[in-house]
Amino acid sequence: MAESTTPVRGTLTGLTEGEAKEFHSIFMSSFIAFTVIALIAHILAWMWRPWLPGADGYAALDNATQLITSITPMIG
Repeated sequence: MAESTTPVRGTLTGLTEGEAKEFHSIFMSSFIAFTVIALIAHILAWMWRPWLPGADGYAALDNATQLITSITPMIG
């Protein structure tokens, strides 16, 4: 016969032990997947534009300032 799915009295969640283990395994696998994706995204963002400036400072932003200055009169 199938395992009973009625909640066990005395638990805070109302889940059976099997349901709690299943929820825990799904939660842990999704948490690990999210963490791996976030880590990859942070590495790619660091490679694109480091958060701490090097010896030249934020020299990469100089071109953006010139671009915005030249485009602003065209917009408005």
